[in-house]
Amino acid sequence: MAVKAWQAISSIVLITSVTVLMQIPSETWATTATASLILGASALACMASSCILASRWHGIEWSFGGLDRVYEAHKWIAIWALVFAAYHFVFKAELDSWDLASILELPKDWTRLVRQLGLVVLGTIVLLALNRNIPYGNWRWLHKLSGPLFLIVILHWLSIKSPITLTSPAGIWLALLCSVGVLAALYKIVLYPFISKAGEYKVAAISHGKAAVHLEFEPVRNGFPFKAGQFAFISLKESGLQEPHPFTIASAHSDTGHIHFVIRELGDYTKKLSKQVKVGMLANVYAPYGNFKRLPNAEREIWIGAGVGISPFISWQQDKTIGHFERATLVYCFNPSHAFPSVERMQEITDQSELQFVANPSGSDAMAETIRHAASDVDPKQVQISFCGPKGLLQKVRELMKENGIPAKNIHYEFFDFR
Repeated sequence: MAVKAWQAISSIVLITSVTVLMQIPSETWATTATASLILGASALACMASSCILASRWHGIEWSFGGLDRVYEAHKWIAIWALVFAAYHFVFKAELDSWDLASILELPKDWTRLVRQLGLVVLGTIVLLALNRNIPYGNWRWLHKLSGPLFLIVILHWLSIKSPITLTSPAGIWLALLCSVGVLAALYKIVLYPFISKAGEYKVAAISHGKAAVHLEFEPVRNGFPFKAGQFAFISLKESGLQEPHPFTIASAHSDTGHIHFVIRELGDYTKKLSKQVKVGMLANVYAPYGNFKRLPNAEREIWIGAGVGISPFISWQQDKTIGHFERATLVYCFNPSHAFPSVERMQEITDQSELQFVANPSGSDAMAETIRHAASDVDPKQVQISFCGPKGLLQKVRELMKENGIPAKNIHYEFFDFR
């Protein structure tokens, strides 16, 4: 069972609270000072955990059920770290009855400066991460500062007078988390571009649509194995296109090693990519990621792809490992003014796999009718829905599921946004 964000945060706070309480007299537990100490330590533990989640280690991805869930947890852990730190900054975390000492001695003025910088640093990191008005390229480089700035927060912990010693349970817990967090930050900033590269590719074919582009890559040497529905980070070796961006793979694994991507022009980078990409350009691909897979034992499947969200379902149709396409229906939600791939092209693809295809242009009730028909044709509890698209449409799908008695747990999707 995948770990959820609230479970990770609750576990961090629980372990931190228990280990901190072991260090102070029980008669002082119900005080603002104790709460400040616990929340200050929890903020540090959350920040270290946030660095670990940002590493893209496959073990972490597996634990949370996909890289999209990892980044969702990473965001919320960082937000709660700021909340905990704000309380810690306002209320003093010391009492006369506590045995106080600093782990690392610094001049008094430096200790105060590091304390103030700690909150400013954490607040800056979170606010920058949540500001969607910052262009992705600028945001990415600013966010990389999180690793080095994390060291300031660690220095604050080591330099303040506290009942937490380095050899105490709380000290060992925080030291372990911070050590792994620093290693994760170093890995992500320094080693990741070299260690996690799946391979070097070159652009083999380009097909432009309305505000979208279809790219086919061929491996320069060897391709990489992946499962239908997964995604990759692409970094083209061209000026202005080197930022790694995640895109769903719109093809199944093949012996040729070729991989396809359908990319919508939604931001500055994707618009620039669509205009500047040329056949023969080289790219580094970091992959595979994601856990968006077909459910092999589903009695009735409905696949709902909106716009560029159709990509994983194209790859699912090419993957013959599960088969049984007769029990699945693909609903293609699109804007008629800039549908890409075209409805005709999607009909051709589904005809080849014998999958039932339903076109759902903007304003159509075809998706609602498909869900209603499926819920009346079989037991609604046996209807499994796989979704890839924007949040607004996801909410609509959930409402339709509730209306037709399909359990909420029967929907499978990935988060679109990584910021």
